[in-house]
Amino acid sequence: MENSFTLVTIFGLLFTLGNVGPQAEAARAFFVFGDSLVDNGNNNYLATTARADAYPYGEQIGSEPTLPYLSPELNGQRLLIGANFASAGIGILNDTGVQFVNIIRIGEQLQYFRQYQQRVSALIGPEQTQRLVNEALVLMTLGGNDFVNNYYLVPFSARSRQFALPDYVVYIISEYRKILLRLYELGARRVLVTGTGPLGCVPAELAQHSRAGECAVELQRASALFNPQLAEMLSGLNAELGSDIFVAVNTNEMHMDWINNPQQFGFVTSKVACCGQGPYNGIGLCTIASNLCPNRDIYAFWDPFHPSERANKLIVQQIITGSTKYMHPMNLSTIMELDSRV
Repeated sequence: MENSFTLVTIFGLLFTLGNVGPQAEAARAFFVFGDSLVDNGNNNYLATTARADAYPYGEQIGSEPTLPYLSPELNGQRLLIGANFASAGIGILNDTGVQFVNIIRIGEQLQYFRQYQQRVSALIGPEQTQRLVNEALVLMTLGGNDFVNNYYLVPFSARSRQFALPDYVVYIISEYRKILLRLYELGARRVLVTGTGPLGCVPAELAQHSRAGECAVELQRASALFNPQLAEMLSGLNAELGSDIFVAVNTNEMHMDWINNPQQFGFVTSKVACCGQGPYNGIGLCTIASNLCPNRDIYAFWDPFHPSERANKLIVQQIITGSTKYMHPMNLSTIMELDSRV
């Protein structure tokens, strides 16, 4: 979300796609857009502080089938697998993350997607390219930074002076709608759209605002306003387009399961980050000088902002098989089942 990303981000769900549903033999392309929750390396190719190329970030976690779009290795047949366009620090709004330079804002990510299609057309022709894109699975993760790195970045920020929080949420939802329609125009037909997690419960916010480990009230209010309106907007878009193009991923509910009861999910804590410093290990960046937990698998948060690898795997499992409490109108297994019949 902010300055860097966790060891295995939600894009790791691609690892599981080969085992989901009867379409296993017909691998589909996978495209990722968004912020550092899903940036698997683009920012490491840019002259920006919002990157994750220093230890302990970026450790080898296996061979990711979907490469960052800026990777020089993404060419030839590897293009047909898909691409990850995400960039740490960005938001729905262009003025989100202004403290970072040289990040790939969402409009640029969509421009890269168009460029990607031109590159693939040169390989397999425009008709096959359109089919590849139409049949692909897309993951879109935006919104958290529009609060943490914009509205609440500093006291009396420009956006907080311009909008009361409820009006700001309405505004960014309307802007998000334009982004998703543009993605649809570019050919996306199956799009998982994640809401924000419980923004006030991450170690960074506990370190700044919490007295006894309670979640920060104002940021929780932002999540509580944003997520239902996002789901409502997605339902409206689907009705307008006449198809279940957009699937709402309720990551807030997914997070709250293990934030409220970490022991039930095998975590010793959902308040203290594995890597960081200060209260709750929630201050600053995860660096080689930070406190580092001996076993990251028993921590729900890897760093001050991002879930641990194991927490992300729990999120991915809900994406695949979760009930309508977590996935609306359907989970990924159902999507794969339906699409296999076409």
